[in-house]
This record gives sequence, structure tokens and C-alpha cells, in this order.
Amino acid sequence: MITSVLVANRGEIARRVLRSCRDAGLDGVAVFSDPDADAPHVREADAAVRLPGAAPADTYLRADLLVQAALAAGADAVHPGYGFLSENAGFARAVLDAGLVWIGPPPEAIAAMGSKTGAKRIMAGAGVPVLGAVDPAAATEADLPLLVKAAAGGGGRGMRVVRDLAALDGELAAARAEAASAFGDGEVFCEPYVETGRHVEVQLMADAHGTVWAVGDRDCSVQRRHQKVVEEAPAPGIPDAVREALHEAARTAARAIGYTGAGTAEFLLAPDGRFFFLEMNTRLQVEHPVTECTTGLDLVALQLRVAEGAALPPAPPATRGHAIEARLYAEDPAADWQPQAGPLHLLELPGTTARFRTPAGEECGLRLDSGVEDGDTVTVHYDPMLAKAVAWAPTRAEAARRLAAALARARIHGPATNRDLLVRVLRHPAFLAGDVHTAFLRQHHADTVARQAPDKDAEALAALAAALADAAGRRAAAPVLGGLPAGWRNVPSAPQAKRYRTADAEHEVRYRHTRDGLLAEGHPGVRLVSAAPGRVVLEAGGVRRAFAVARYGDTVHVDGPLGAVVLTAVGRFPDPAAQTAPGSLLAPMPGTVVRTAVAEGDAVRAGQTVLWLEAMKMEHRVTAPADGTVAELRVRPGQQVEPGALLAVVREAAPAGGGASAEGP
Repeated sequence: MITSVLVANRGEIARRVLRSCRDAGLDGVAVFSDPDADAPHVREADAAVRLPGAAPADTYLRADLLVQAALAAGADAVHPGYGFLSENAGFARAVLDAGLVWIGPPPEAIAAMGSKTGAKRIMAGAGVPVLGAVDPAAATEADLPLLVKAAAGGGGRGMRVVRDLAALDGELAAARAEAASAFGDGEVFCEPYVETGRHVEVQLMADAHGTVWAVGDRDCSVQRRHQKVVEEAPAPGIPDAVREALHEAARTAARAIGYTGAGTAEFLLAPDGRFFFLEMNTRLQVEHPVTECTTGLDLVALQLRVAEGAALPPAPPATRGHAIEARLYAEDPAADWQPQAGPLHLLELPGTTARFRTPAGEECGLRLDSGVEDGDTVTVHYDPMLAKAVAWAPTRAEAARRLAAALARARIHGPATNRDLLVRVLRHPAFLAGDVHTAFLRQHHADTVARQAPDKDAEALAALAAALADAAGRRAAAPVLGGLPAGWRNVPSAPQAKRYRTADAEHEVRYRHTRDGLLAEGHPGVRLVSAAPGRVVLEAGGVRRAFAVARYGDTVHVDGPLGAVVLTAVGRFPDPAAQTAPGSLLAPMPGTVVRTAVAEGDAVRAGQTVLWLEAMKMEHRVTAPADGTVAELRVRPGQQVEPGALLAVVREAAPAGGGASAEGP
């Protein structure tokens, strides 16, 4: 019997596993790197062991340190979570060799599925449909488009879509380099790229007594850069015969390798109804909450029981209703998905009914699984996902509406996120019709949606609310007559003035408090109902609207019925330190320099890659802003940089504006 479990992971993953351990009456042991010393998963564990260092390679990817930590803390079992070493057969063997219980499939099953190419051979032998590989040396125009994939690992790394044969060699080299950096294995392969295929997966649970469950299915087709963004269960619009065939293929795959525990068989579903095995994830999936919400199961609790040798019932429970999960990332879709870092002051999702568990009740609920809490800092060392928001309801339409509304009303104060994009996806007519596929974001112009023009009137009203809240705060702190509104005079005087900047515009607020009430320039007919440091109520056209205002330094977050607006208070005088020399390439995000493509003195063209930055598990190209010459190269591979750090200087061939841009792989 298991009594204490070490969770060999961090963040949301660790918190999710620790919750089930507590419910089962088991002690939970956490591990932490130096940046995670005060992370929520550490605070919530019964015991915690430090892994010295910051980089994953020195901490969460060190099997020897993790086993030592389990033994030192008196744990008798190890749960790997998902990511890091969760699909590492060597780690599983090391845990077992140390006399500990491994809460996962046998090492042999992990090894069998560790290479996508090897896994496909096994599945083909078992009669599971697979998509044939294409020899890149023999590829022709008829084979296009092609998908280059890393044989090891996942998460979209080492993956490229090739539409031009002339680009194939370069994309193969880039994919090999990224795969070797990410997984320590540079093997890649090519297969046909199905433009509008669907990513459908089947949740598996198997015991050591021969029972294999197909616990429903999920659709994970809405992706950016081959990484999942929105997932749902069950997969919509699939004929019953195809669904049953998918489930049977998944069970066949599990039996072919003697699988036990939780796992996922992933398939590519073509528009004509044919499906092909992609890979098997020999672990719990990030998106497992949608399956839990639609079945009422606790998949982690089942993992614990199976690891102790318990037998599963003959069949899993039937699915009920529909669940949709959206991954909230600290990234800026409008800036080519650049990951963001910094303090997270507030993360509040209204209507949340459960955390890390299935919402209670029969009708509907909203679940939030997050690895961060208010006041935490989002670092550059790990995946940029802040939270998973999951809505469960009797129908798909209700789940989508509930989730979109919760995200739209969420108060997220800190790094930029993909929240607005998620809301637009969940409300998009094609998504609501179930017309989802892996090209969804590209087909519906996600970059355009992400750059949707802001509502200037809403921004201006938010700026007015920010100025009034700021004034109320100053008056509340005043030692004399603090109850009077700021700017109030017995006689006419100059208006109060305040300036704010958004990403696209600058707003100057000018107002007076008169005997007849608020008089704000540019806002005729707007009446001030009340103003407090954190809340302002304005009335316009007979409609009252309340704005929640929070200020952190010069950054002001205004949340209201017209949407969330982030403002930067502009000082009266410009900051000389903000000036940069023409042609300076500044780091657009925190990260590590992976490799450089030029040397000092090289001629470059506008848009040419100068270097690659790795941040939060993704590689980004930093490109030349204009034609010119590399006058300075200030960084080297392996060097960590902060946002705004000078990377290089390109002396332009002709006078032009400068700046750095970053693009995905």
C-alpha cells in the first residue's frame, strides 16, 4: 500500500496530483528548483525537497536527484505528472530499482512508445491504422505539403510544415537542431500533412488484470504552432461507428504493449472519416480535466489504485454532457505569440465552482486548474501556461458560452495573455458549429483576430475611470478634507489632466468637478455616480457601468463591461533611459540565446534571422529590421537575456527606423 507520494513535477501539474493524494489520505512530497522555492505546489505539499539550480536540465530533468529526494523524504511512490520525465523509461526504471512504486505504465511500454517512428511500426503490426512516412530524399511536388516531426518528445517542438521542396533541407536541419536541443535526440521524419485534419485522442486506463478502458475521447484540434489551445470532450460531430472504431484502435494499441495505468492514444482524423495513429502519450494528459468532468472520474485517483494493484470495473462510466478547456498562456498572440514574464498581481475567474476537481452538481460548473496564485512571478524557465479554465454543461453550446463569458469577465493583472483570442475562438461561428481542425487558427486568421483593433471609445472611458480612481485615492490619503473630490473648486479653474498610453494610442484625460457634476472633455453627457480608489461608476446615455481599477506602479488595469483595458500612466517628462540608438535589436522577451546566424561585419537583409531565442519551451527568431551590416553582436549562445537587453546593432544601408522582431520557428 502506498502511504506517501513524491510528485516529480511542478506548478499546476504538481498541485493537481497533490490534491488527489490528499483526498486519498496520502502524504504528498514536492520538489522545487530555486525559482520555485515559494511556488504554490511547494506551499501545499506535506514536505518539499530542493533541487539546486534553475534550469530544468539541472533540476526537474535529473532522475538521480528526484529518486534521492523521494528516499530522503520517506516517500514510497513517485508520480511523474506530465512533461519533464513523465515519459522517460530510464527514470521509471530508476524509481523501481530504488524500491519505490512507479505510478505509471511499465518502463517497457514507455520505451516502446518513446520514438514516434518505432511506435508506428508497432501499431502497424497490431493492425492500428498509421500514416505512412515519406523519405525526404525521394520527396516530390506530389508529396507536398509535408510535415517534419521530431521522433522524440512533443509539444510542437522540432515540427515544421513544408510547402516548397526548395525549403525542405533547411527545415529538416532546423527541426533536427531544435529536437536535439529540446529532447537530446535529433531524429526527425516526414509524413504527409493533412491540412484540415482533426486531432482526436482517446483516454486510456488499464489495470494489471487485463482490463483496458477507453474512457471517452477528446478533440484537441485548435492549436497554435502545433501546441494545443482549446480541448473538449467528447469530440464533436463524429459518427458513432467512427467513434467506436477509434476507441477499439486505442484499446488495441494499449494491449499491444502491455499497458497499465493512464495513457492517451492520439489520432489524426481526416475529413473523409479515415483516422491514423499519431502517437501514444504514456502518461496523464494536460487536458485530462475535460474527461474527468464528463465522466465524474478522478483519473489521478485511478492511477494510484492501479499502481497499488487494484482491478478496474469491467467498463468505464458513460459520458455526460460536454466539457471545454481553454489554456490561458502568458503570451502575446498579437506579437507572434511571444511568451511573457513578470509578476502576476491578480488572476480571478468569476463563477469558478471547483479547483483541480470535477464541479459538484448535475447541471454545469466551472473548473480552474492553475499553477500560480496572486502575487506569484511568471518566470522564463518554464512553460508559459498560467491556468486551464474548464466549463462543463449539458450541451456543447452551453459549455462554450459559459467558458467564453468567464474568460471575458476574468481579471488578469500581470503579463499579457491570450485571453482575448480564447474568447474569440469560443464565440466564433465555425467553432460553435463544430467545424474544428488543426488549421482552425490559420484558416480563420488568428493573427488578424489577435490584432483586432481596440475600441477607442472604450479605452477613453477606461482612461477616464482610471484618472478618477487615481484622484479618489489621492484624496482618500489626504490629511485634510479627504472626502472632497480631487479638483473640486468653488470657482472655475483649469481642468485636471492625466495622460495614459495603451499599446496603440495615447489618451489625455481632462476633467472638472463643477456644481453640476463631472465635466469631462470628450465625454459629453457622462455623469460620475461614484468614485473610489478601486471602483468608479459612470453613467452615459442613461446606462450605468462600473469599472474596477487597480494600479501597480505605472500600470493601471481597468476591468469593466466594455472589456479589460491596460493603461500605462505617462509622466510629464520623457525618460531619457528609454532612448535607444538606431538599428538596435533589443530582446523582445526574456530568454536564452540558442544560436546565432550572423557575425559582426556580415551584411543582412530586412527580415533575415540574426539569432534564435528560446523562451518558455519555444524558439523565436530575432530578425534584422532593415537591410544593413551587423555592426555589433552583443550576445553568445547559452546567454540569458532580459526584455530590452541589447542583442545586436544593425547599421542600416539607408536611414530607417530600427527595432527587433521575433518570429516563431
